Amino acid sequence: MDTVKTSQLIQLDYCPDGLLEATTESLHSIIPQPTLIHLSGKTSSTLFVSVLLHGNEPTGLLAVQALLKKYQHQVLPRSLSLFFGNTAAASQGVRRLDNQPDFNRIWPGTPMEDCAETDMAADIVEAMKAKDLFASIDIHNNTGLNPHYACINSLDPQFLQLATLFGRFVVYFIRPQGVQSACFAKLCPAVTLECGRPDQQYGVEHALEFLDSCLHAVELAQHPVHHQDVDVFHTVAQVKVKNDTQFSFTKPEVDLLLNKNLEQLNFNEVKAGTAIGTVRKLNELPLIALDEHGQDVSKQFFALENNQLIINRATMPSMLTLNEKVIQQDCLCYLMERLTI
Repeated sequence: MDTVKTSQLIQLDYCPDGLLEATTESLHSIIPQPTLIHLSGKTSSTLFVSVLLHGNEPTGLLAVQALLKKYQHQVLPRSLSLFFGNTAAASQGVRRLDNQPDFNRIWPGTPMEDCAETDMAADIVEAMKAKDLFASIDIHNNTGLNPHYACINSLDPQFLQLATLFGRFVVYFIRPQGVQSACFAKLCPAVTLECGRPDQQYGVEHALEFLDSCLHAVELAQHPVHHQDVDVFHTVAQVKVKNDTQFSFTKPEVDLLLNKNLEQLNFNEVKAGTAIGTVRKLNELPLIALDEHGQDVSKQFFALENNQLIINRATMPSMLTLNEKVIQQDCLCYLMERLTI
């Protein structure tokens, strides 16, 4: 059994004792650093799976543990490489620690300056380039009310075929940069799975079923997905609360009081004129929306009317959440439009 350490990354060719029983909080005692585990299977074509890039999203870990338990006493159908990401944040039940970058923004192609975490991500990519990669899967949870869906960074038929193994809702995006799936999309079909809220057992079962299907798949079809079998949405903007704007869902004295039912808008066609909050500063928008090229498109989507922040064109939001910490660390939401394939 080998152990190789590069940058912050440890690579193993075995599962450490206690891995299959660990909770997200206790995993740090078994895997104190980001760790890449390579397991051989009947087929050398390798499935790469990353979990816990965000420490408060446990479904990936739980699904991988269930998968490994299933094959604990038999050979895996295909080789499997597993990356266990931010176990330090997981030990505290947070997305990331305050002194850390977001582990899903550090991958090659990121606009971030080089740091230990970007070096680690580059090491993972180099290690996986040496494999015969079948596909890459990055497993996440939502904090807001969202359906299960898969995200892709390419509309190539194999990417869509992989995504629709998870479900009919597929989101295509190219921003933010530096995410795992966009990096691995240059090497193989790659998806991000969004498996609902962290406390839902169905998310674990759904991810497990998908991973097991990927272990058994002989190949991914190269013909187009039938349009009646998939709903594809294109992310056209990422929306953030401006850094100098105080916001809340409960405190009326802040600059932006967001509506308490905001997450009900996720994956729904929202009409122009829909109000999403009350503002105190009437001379400027409290949000900034950037399109997939990084251009400010805030005024194309938002306006101020009678102390109300309104959406001024029809759109479909995703990832709206009531978790103020997540909004601060990431964004308020993404805005999407339907694609016809």
